[in-house]
Formats: sequence, C-alpha cells, structure tokens
Amino acid sequence: MSTVSPTRADALALDAADPLGAFTSRFEKAEGVVAYFDGNSLGRPVAGTPEALANFVRGEWGTRLIRRWDESWMRWPEELGDLVGKTALGAACGQTVVADSTTVLLYKLLRALADHQLLMDPRRTEIVVDTDNFPTDRYVAEGVAAERGMTLRWIETDTATGVTTQQVADVVGPRTAVVLLSHVSYRSAWIADAQTITKVVHRAGAMVLWDTSHSVGSIPICADAWGWDAAVGCAYKYLNGGPGAPAHAYLAGRLHGIPTLSQPIQGWMGRRDPFLMEQGYRPEAGVRSLVSGTPPIISMVPVRLGVQLLAEAGIKAVRAKSLRLTDLAWAIVESWPADLGVQVASPREHLRRGGHLTLRHEGFDEIVHRLWRRGVIPDFRRPDGLRIGLSPLSTTFAEVWDGLAVVREELARH
Repeated sequence: MSTVSPTRADALALDAADPLGAFTSRFEKAEGVVAYFDGNSLGRPVAGTPEALANFVRGEWGTRLIRRWDESWMRWPEELGDLVGKTALGAACGQTVVADSTTVLLYKLLRALADHQLLMDPRRTEIVVDTDNFPTDRYVAEGVAAERGMTLRWIETDTATGVTTQQVADVVGPRTAVVLLSHVSYRSAWIADAQTITKVVHRAGAMVLWDTSHSVGSIPICADAWGWDAAVGCAYKYLNGGPGAPAHAYLAGRLHGIPTLSQPIQGWMGRRDPFLMEQGYRPEAGVRSLVSGTPPIISMVPVRLGVQLLAEAGIKAVRAKSLRLTDLAWAIVESWPADLGVQVASPREHLRRGGHLTLRHEGFDEIVHRLWRRGVIPDFRRPDGLRIGLSPLSTTFAEVWDGLAVVREELARH
C-alpha cells in the first residue's frame, strides 16, 4: 500500500459534484455519529418516518379502523410489491409481493420450488447452496432438505470472492432440483453473474432462487430480463425499511398457477375469497398466493418511504455513486502504510463489487467497540472482517474519509 492518499479536500470536492448529494439530508439525523458504515445491515430511517407512522396511527388506523382493510390495506402486499419490483428488481407488475420476513419467504419459495421439481422428476433430489452463503439461506436449505428427504450439494466458496459460473456448472445436473444463491455476497460483496448462472441452471433442468438482500436497492437487477425463477430480499438495508421490515418475494409470472408449484404455509390471507371462511384451501391466483397470514401493514409504511426515495433517485444513479464511494474507500485504505496489515477482501473490479468493502485485520475484533464509541459504526464479521457498508443515498464522501481516518488511528493504537 503506497499510493497517494486522497485528502479530505478531495472528498469534499466529490460531495460538491455529487448529483445525489441532496439526498443525504433526507434522512433522520443521528447525533454523535461521525460515519455510518453499516447501511448494508440496517439503513437509516428516511426523514419524515416518525410523522408518517404517527399519521398512520391517527388517520388510517385510528380514524378508518377496520374499514381500511376494504379500502386499501388488503391490496398493500401487491401494490408495495409492484413498487419494489419496478424500482429495484426489474420486474413487471404482478410478480412481487411484500409479506413476511426474509427467512419465512425463503422457506416458502425454496420449499415450493423443491416440491415442484420432485413432483416433475423424482430423481431431482439435490439442493445446491454455497458454503459462504448467508446463514439463514444455509439453515433454510438444511431444513427443506430434511423435510423432503433431499441432499444438499455444497459449493466451496472463496470468502474473498464468491460463487462463480464455472462452480455452478460443475455441480448442477440431472439430480439438481433448486440452486439457492446470494446475488451479492454478504461477506465480500462479490456480485454473482446472475444472468449467466441462471442460464446454466436452466440448461440443467433446475430452478434458481436468488437472495437479493445485499443487492436490492444497491445495484441494478433485471429479474425478468435475466430469466429468474424466484427471488427474496429484505427491506431494512438499502431500502431503509427499518429493523424487522417485511421482505419481498418475486415469483416469475410464467410460474403462476402451476398446480405443482405452491408454497407450504397455507394461511387465510393467501386463499381465494378469504372472508368466505370456507372449508378447504384454494390459493389466490398469482403472486398473492405467497401471502399467508395478516400482512404487516404498519411495517410497510417505512418501506414505502424508502422505496419511493430510491425511485426518485434512480437505481442507475445510486449504483454510480456506490462505485464512487467504494472507490474512494479503497483508495484511502490502499494508501495506508503496509505495516498496518490491512487487506481488502472484496473484488476490485466494478462488475463484481457490490455496495460494501470488507477489510481484514486480526485486531478488528478488539477495536470495533472503540470505533463505535467514537461514532464510527461499521460491523464486524468473524474472524477478522470489518465491513464498510456505504449507502449511496445517505452517505457523503467526507463521511467516508472521516470514518476511515478514525479506523486508521485505532489500528495504529492496536
């Protein structure tokens, strides 16, 4: 590491020229925070969220009461799903729904795809997943495999990069039912070649379920154009929906209405004509069939605000700034003295780098708490990874410089 370090003046110049600069003031203020580097885990609340929630309680809920279900709430899962699909997934209307947690929706779709594949061809008994996928994905895959008497086929992943097309091609075949992968690796920020991998999976007669939790709202996604079967992603990272915000599920329209493809948690809100309270379950047509119980309406209020802000900015502009932010962070870290011993464990090339950088150093486990006390908030991933998550709409370039200056000071003290 010997390049010339960008100065704070350089960062301020980038802020002055930033076409999305005005968006950084449209979030709730966090007193005492010097640099927020954890937007890839929990995004900041959009400005006006407290008022929107209060208005919802006093108005939609407090005044309209039960009548609001008939007036609008029943349609919110699909309406907000369409907004997410159009803004962040590259999905036409009628294919995305906002409903449960990421884990629950992953289970629903993985189980539905696996059951369908087994019914179509009983030889397809393998679920492919990689060893460095997010824990929820691995645990859900383990559970579905155990329930259905299936086998997990593991791809051994380099934690500094991620799953490659060749690795997928090497394991899929006549026994493959479903491949479950993350579009962007939670650890390294590696962007999988989702379009090509999907084609490889389909050529093997299998289906693919993409986890978009670390890509939705951060990089452009073209679910329809790439031929995706299904996808699930959370709303509390780059969509700024708040802790525990409901996730979204995408199911390609070509798969709707297939009798052998149905999700396993059959609840009354996913039934056709739910208020008839009739005997027997008949799923609603289309993506609404992914809904089970009463939708989390209150929790959808902040999600809507976050997605509307993203729609206003545009995902292409967001991606362009994301790359500029991570380029700045990379240049700063690269200029640090070699004896600090910091390594960047993320892809350098733009085509393969998502919205965060992972730095590696044996001392991060110790200093992360000191960083938090000083108002610099990254997160830590064992054994030695410090993730620098930079949300383009809420993060300034000066914030990146200031925060990394504190990281360097703490490393020098270590």
